[in-house]
Amino acid sequence: MKNIGDPIARVDGRLKVTGAALYSAEIPLLKTAYAVLVTSTIASGRITVLDEDRARSIAGVIAVFSYKNAPRLSRPKMMPAGQSIPILQSPDIYYGGQVIAVVLAESLESATHAASLVTVSYSTKVAAIDMNAHLASAFVPAKRQTGEDPSSKRGDTTAGLAQADIKLDLLYTTPVEHHNPMEPHATTAVWEGDQLTVYDATQAVTNSAHSLAQILGVPVANVRVISRFLGGGFGCKGMSWPHVAIAAMTAREIKRPVKLVLTRPQMFTSNGHRPTTRQSIHIGANRDGKLMAINHHVDNHTSALDNFTEASGSPTEFLYACNNVEILHRLVRLNTGTPTFTRAPGFASGSFGLESAMDEMACKLDIDPVEFRLRNFAAHDQADNLPWSSNSLRECYAAAAARFGWEKRKATTGSQRDGRWLIGYGMASATYPAHFQAASANATIFADGKVLVQCGTQDLGTGTYTVMSQTAASVLGVEVEQVRFELGDTRLPPAPGSGGSTTAASAGSAVFNTVQKLRDRLIQLAATDTSSPLHGIDEKLIVIRDGRLSSTGVPGRSETLIKLLSRQSQPSVSVTSSTGPGPEQGYPTAQTPGNVPGEKPKSHHSYKIFGAHFCEVRVDPELGEVKVTRMVSAFAGGRILNARTARSQLQGGMIWGIGMALMEETRIDTQRGFFSNANLADYLLPVNADIPSIEALLVEEVDPYVNPIGSKGLGEIGIVGVAAAVANAVYNATGKRIRDLPITVDKII
Repeated sequence: MKNIGDPIARVDGRLKVTGAALYSAEIPLLKTAYAVLVTSTIASGRITVLDEDRARSIAGVIAVFSYKNAPRLSRPKMMPAGQSIPILQSPDIYYGGQVIAVVLAESLESATHAASLVTVSYSTKVAAIDMNAHLASAFVPAKRQTGEDPSSKRGDTTAGLAQADIKLDLLYTTPVEHHNPMEPHATTAVWEGDQLTVYDATQAVTNSAHSLAQILGVPVANVRVISRFLGGGFGCKGMSWPHVAIAAMTAREIKRPVKLVLTRPQMFTSNGHRPTTRQSIHIGANRDGKLMAINHHVDNHTSALDNFTEASGSPTEFLYACNNVEILHRLVRLNTGTPTFTRAPGFASGSFGLESAMDEMACKLDIDPVEFRLRNFAAHDQADNLPWSSNSLRECYAAAAARFGWEKRKATTGSQRDGRWLIGYGMASATYPAHFQAASANATIFADGKVLVQCGTQDLGTGTYTVMSQTAASVLGVEVEQVRFELGDTRLPPAPGSGGSTTAASAGSAVFNTVQKLRDRLIQLAATDTSSPLHGIDEKLIVIRDGRLSSTGVPGRSETLIKLLSRQSQPSVSVTSSTGPGPEQGYPTAQTPGNVPGEKPKSHHSYKIFGAHFCEVRVDPELGEVKVTRMVSAFAGGRILNARTARSQLQGGMIWGIGMALMEETRIDTQRGFFSNANLADYLLPVNADIPSIEALLVEEVDPYVNPIGSKGLGEIGIVGVAAAVANAVYNATGKRIRDLPITVDKII
């Protein structure tokens, strides 16, 4: 029998490699119509003519919808719709690639051809494209999109900087980046009377259902969203973008199922992106290595109508001990689509600035970068003035540094060579919030010993099917093969969206608690069943292992679960329960002293994940080529639910971080206002040849406070800090400090 944490293989692997796993674009429905979007070719202005006649003349075309004839839809709410631009309701254009029409046809080929024949004329306006050119219009939003304040301050940074022996005034930038999951966005919508079923490639079935109900003006109870398999998301599938509502709206209008799949170029304009950031960091320290003050001011672009804050100052708020810290986030409106959450939002971009600045200060002070961080280790969360639920950052430094061989690092830049290659070492810290949200689950065991566990969470490809099946099997004392886990359906017990590394902690805790209750119920049945050999034994002395109940206090008294269940009057035993932040996590209930009605409950602890990256690069100073040749990272994630899937997630994040450091960048044509490399040929991503030996170490950590299962999500922390570690290694190799990502050839030579 496998236990929680064992590195078992994915339970859904066979379905995927044999093609039996159906994704949202593969749902076989009779009389399905195919939808293809028409998008704007200008970045700002207004449609003056939209001629659909040639498109309608193509054989097989069923309908064409635009602002001229689309049914009236409610204006979307940015959360959870992604952006608030009205969908096919107005001739106004706010960004290049905005959806302006949709063609439906009997075949994808007919719809695609007809869409190319829609003729559009515009009255153009001057588009705001370059953030640096519009910094004068930057503003501080009232709130971030998640409800938090955009700025924070503790102490007096002006006084702290004045007292510092060494002061650095630094500027870092990160470019637009896109998610580019392998599976594009896809939606298949079908109506039965007033009941809507949508098969959507979404990270959040519940969010999608609520967004559709709001836009279409129907009760949310009438909307069912199903997402059983996803080919990646990384944040772009966390919102319900316009194509989802368009598929549902057009299906209602033509009274047939509609399938809509975004093209790869549309994946660059129709579902958000990580915005550009400009990070001004003013950091001061004394000669003994004590931080005196940090100002971290961030500008990021947002769209013409919505406010999206890339909270790049977030890690600076709490990662290091410093009495004087000021965080400021400002937004600059541009004619782009609304940015959105991208793997480790705020933290991936912000850690590049913070961890580069920490390295610059360490080098200025001539203190080893690890030692400098240790001297400023935060014994508690100063931002919230709370103790950590756990913080194993020092253990992560030690484990990764030892495995990497950090003691061989030479502080003098350019002093390590191998032929023409300069060799450099760099490191950075990593952190991310350990989110935990309310979730529910149902667990049922049948007379044949098979177990069904249900939870309305999602599996982005991270291994949720496996981890939940493994958790249920381990708690219940049965083989994993006996468990079937169902997810991705709004008809199942509700769970939060799969973003922010919440799934393992939230859905995992719900499954953990629910199956525990089912186990206790089975033990109770055995102890009270007069026909059971365990009758009358104290329930605390009964355990279930390998599908058999036995007594730890009375040897020889045991029976199988199947035998016990065969005597019950019902064909199955079922338990449903919910978990969520409560008193045990330091979140008081309404009746708990200290909680103020209407305010966010105060926590007793700060819940964070920590890690550390150590990186080796080789740089050809004449050609400007940079290779990451070795990376060792260590992470402390509380209870590890499956070592194999955990390492897979961490290594995936590390690889993305290498891409972020060296190649990923969505370039903007400042004349036309369009992304100029909106395809996978020109948007460079790491391939196998780019990735060296990478190793993700799991540092043992016990956290009794973070959530019932004791696990911290690892889906995002892998990317946090990697770009800085690479940049710091490049500096160690060359003496050149690269403060603008990505680190390309031109910046080296």
